[in-house]
Amino acid sequence: MNDAPVEPLLVPDTEHRGMMAILPPPLRPYASLARFDRPIGWWLLYWPCAWGLALSGGVSGHWPLFGWLLLGAIVMRGAGCVYNDIADRDLDAQVARTRLRPIASGAVSLKRAWVWLIALSLIGLIVLLQLRWEAQLVALASLAPVAAYPFMKRITWWPQAWLGMVFSWGTLVGWIAATGTPAWPMMLLYAGSIAWVIGYDTIYALQDREDDALIGVRSSALRMGVHVRGGVCAFYLIALLLWAAAFWMVRPQIIVLVGLAPVALHLLWQILTLRIGEGGDALAKFRSNRFAGFIMALACLAVGTAG
Repeated sequence: MNDAPVEPLLVPDTEHRGMMAILPPPLRPYASLARFDRPIGWWLLYWPCAWGLALSGGVSGHWPLFGWLLLGAIVMRGAGCVYNDIADRDLDAQVARTRLRPIASGAVSLKRAWVWLIALSLIGLIVLLQLRWEAQLVALASLAPVAAYPFMKRITWWPQAWLGMVFSWGTLVGWIAATGTPAWPMMLLYAGSIAWVIGYDTIYALQDREDDALIGVRSSALRMGVHVRGGVCAFYLIALLLWAAAFWMVRPQIIVLVGLAPVALHLLWQILTLRIGEGGDALAKFRSNRFAGFIMALACLAVGTAG
C-alpha cells in the first residue's frame, strides 16, 4: 500500500505509518491527535499501574485489572495528548518536531478536538467504574495535575517533574485498586517512578532544546545544559534506590534487590550509549523505556507474589 498520502499528517516521531495508511483518511488526524500511532506514551503510562498492582500482591484475585488499566492508559493518554495539543497549539506551530500535529497544522479544528477529548474521556469513565471506590477517588484526583501539566513548561524549568507526578499516578491507582489502602511501599514505588520519568523525559526533551530555547519554553534538558548525562544518571539512581526500598518493605530479603539488576543494567546502558547533539539517538533511548517498564513489572510481580 502506498503510504504517501499519509505523510503530511505525520509528525517525525510516528511509529506506525502502516496503521495510519490503513485508516480511512478522515480518521487519520484523530488517531494522530490521540497518539495511537505512537504507543510508547501509553506503555509508559501503563507500566506504573502494573507495578502498583503487582507489588501489592494484586495478581491473586485481581488479574482482570491489568487489562482494564491498560485500556485506561491507552484512552486517557490519548485524552491527555488531545488536551495538551489544545493548550499548546500556538507553541506546537513554532517547533519543527510538533508543527505537523493535527491541531497546530489545522487538520483538526479546535471544536472537533474537544469532541474527541470528551469521547476518549467517556471510555476512560467505563474503566474507572471497574475499580473499587477508593481507587476511583485516587484516579479522579489526578485530573487537576493532568490539567495543569501543559502550562508547566511556561513557568518552571522542571516540567518533567510535573509529568513524573502525572505519569506515575497509576502506581497509586493500581495499588489501591488491589488493596483499598495506601502503604509506604506504594509511596516509595511512586516516588521512584517520578524520578524515572524525569530521567527519560529529559532524554526526550533533548530533541527540542534548540527550538525550546528560541521560543522560551523551559525543560530539564535545557536546565541541565552540558550536565544532561550526569543529571539523567542521578535521577535513574534515585529511582533505583527508592524502588529498592519499596521492595525491601514488602519482602526484607537481599534476594529482592537482585530483581532490580536487569532494570539497573538497562538504565545504565541508556546513559552510557546516549548520543547527544546532532545525529543523536534521544528518541530511540526514550522509547527503550517501554522495555525498562516491562522488566520492572516482572520484578514487582516476583516480589509481590512472594512477599
